[in-house]
Amino acid sequence: MLNILVCVSGGGTNLQAIIDRINDGTIRNAKIVRVISNNKDAYALERAKNAGIDGICVSPKDYENRDKFNEAFLAKVKEAKPDLIVLAGFLVVIPKIMIDEYAGKIINIHPSLIPSFCGTGYYGLKVHEAALERGVKVTGATVHFVDEGTDTGPIILQKAVYIEKGDTPKVLQQRVMEEAEWQILPKAIDMIANGEL
Repeated sequence: MLNILVCVSGGGTNLQAIIDRINDGTIRNAKIVRVISNNKDAYALERAKNAGIDGICVSPKDYENRDKFNEAFLAKVKEAKPDLIVLAGFLVVIPKIMIDEYAGKIINIHPSLIPSFCGTGYYGLKVHEAALERGVKVTGATVHFVDEGTDTGPIILQKAVYIEKGDTPKVLQQRVMEEAEWQILPKAIDMIANGEL
C-alpha cells in the first residue's frame, strides 16, 4: 500500500480527484495518509476532513523565518511516513533538504505542457493567461517528478487540451482541470503505486 501525502494551497480539486479515484478503485494500492496546506483557509482541508483524512496547516506566516518553517514543514511530512508526496497546487517552494530526502518520491501537477508556460511565476490562472496571450492552439497539463528547479524534473505524463474560440483564463483553467489534470494525476499515482513507472 502506497502512503500518499498531498500538499495543497487552495480549493483542492486535484486532491478531490485523487480521493474519488482511490474510492472508485481507479487508483489501486494507495491511500492518502495526510494533507498539508500552507493556508489555514484552504478548502482542501475541508475536503480532507470530509474524507476522514488527517489535514493540517503549516504556514510560513507562523514562523519567524523560512528556515524555521522548512524545519516544521519537513517534520510534519516525516511524521506521516509518506512513500509519495503529491504537490497538487502547492504554492510553496519545496526546501532542498526535503527534495534530497525524498528524491524520486515527489510529483507535481502543472497546468501546461511543460516546457511551455512553466517555471518561476507561472502558477494558477497566470499559466492560462500566458497561453491565451501567446495565442497557442493547444495547452494541457503535465505530471512530473520534482527536482531542485521549478517545473524542471522528469516528465511522467502529459495530456493536451485544445483552446477554443472565446476562452477566458477561467474557462480554460476549468477545462484543463477536467480534461487533463484530474485524469493524469490519478493515473500517475496509480502507475507509481503499482510499479508501472
